[in-house]
Amino acid sequence: MKKYIVLFFGLLISFSLQAQSDFLLENQKSKVTIPFKLINNLVFIPIKVNGVELNFLLDSGVEETILFSMEDKQEVSFNNVEKIKLRGLGSEEEIEGLKSTNNVLESHGLKSTSHLLYIILDQSFNLSSQIGIPVNGIIGHRFFKNNLVEINYQRKKLVVHANNEKTRSKISKKFTSVPITIERSKPYVYTTAIVDNVAIPAKLLIDIGNSDAFWVFENDKIKLPKKNFPDFLGKGFSGDIEGHRAKIAKFSIANFEFKNSIVSFPDSTSIRNVKMVPDRIGSVGGEILKRFTLVLDYADRKMYLKKNSKFSEPFTYNKSGITVQHKGLQWVQETVRLQTVKVATTMNDVNPDSKKDDNFRYKFSLKPVYEIVNIRKNSAAEKCGLQRGDIIVSVNKILPYKYSLQQINAILKSDDHPWITLEIERKSLLLKFRLKLEDEL
Repeated sequence: MKKYIVLFFGLLISFSLQAQSDFLLENQKSKVTIPFKLINNLVFIPIKVNGVELNFLLDSGVEETILFSMEDKQEVSFNNVEKIKLRGLGSEEEIEGLKSTNNVLESHGLKSTSHLLYIILDQSFNLSSQIGIPVNGIIGHRFFKNNLVEINYQRKKLVVHANNEKTRSKISKKFTSVPITIERSKPYVYTTAIVDNVAIPAKLLIDIGNSDAFWVFENDKIKLPKKNFPDFLGKGFSGDIEGHRAKIAKFSIANFEFKNSIVSFPDSTSIRNVKMVPDRIGSVGGEILKRFTLVLDYADRKMYLKKNSKFSEPFTYNKSGITVQHKGLQWVQETVRLQTVKVATTMNDVNPDSKKDDNFRYKFSLKPVYEIVNIRKNSAAEKCGLQRGDIIVSVNKILPYKYSLQQINAILKSDDHPWITLEIERKSLLLKFRLKLEDEL
């Protein structure tokens, strides 16, 4: 599995949308800078919604702004609320939601008034457990529409530039300009794929909210390579997204080439609710985009690219076959060393630097619990006997809460340390497993 949870969402709305205000720079600023968190190749930014700060996934693959996991954010108020039905990627049926208008969204000098929001009511749709940090929503086209949005993956900073020719001139001197199209409010780029030594033109969605390198939909010209394996690709609005992973010899964007990249092939059931634009064959996601500093200019129909130090990194994937996510919190007792200063009792006993450092106390802290939620067929995890629902007790003899979810995922795709020892809890029993990470491609 290339990335541990692929976040790729298609939102289909069956009613007409009202006009709304887009994001604009306040006080005639030329640019604003927003720090972000980069997790599994995905960009998460803070945005205040009606005065309350929430955490959003930045996703060029969605048109509208979507909220979920609001049970801990009861203080957020919404205006002009009505019930609707939402449908998107995944194999299940439509889900209930809310539509709200006239909301105010703002972040670091960027502001949108009269903003339209869609709110998912199903609490099982929760990215927080899959990402490892609180995630309250997804923001898409409205964020990109009016400005030049620069994503610096290495510095973890997002710079929103004013939409003018002076800015474009500065950027074009340092970046490679790539033409794009904007269709149904989403950006697309024309690329070339080399399949079985044949060059095939490929139109791809530029999808910042997809953590994989490429997604490809099978057609008459592009077939699933013989060497592949079935995998869980992620979760959409309407259920799990299943498919396969394989390698494609070469993809190129402008003069940038990517050899032997890991490519995901979602099955037809998972994408049945997606309205495809003409000639689209897939998506390019975060595993590729993180290798650049990227600027999206919707107004001028351009994407600007500049390679960073990660450009030549090899493509890897989760070789263990397990998908791990948060399963709540638990109280953990930890030992804490206390340092105390010795109190002088006489003039000859004055020694302010003297410390008694052998005192220990215990403290209780809330720590994450990690659960195995998916096992890939014929993977190392399945062969050694791991099961869905297993609770991880230790990873290579280290307590799992010592790691972030992203760090655990990095261990599961490591090429340097192929053997992993997992201690798990299953139905109140402690079991130990040892598995070898093997390349299936």
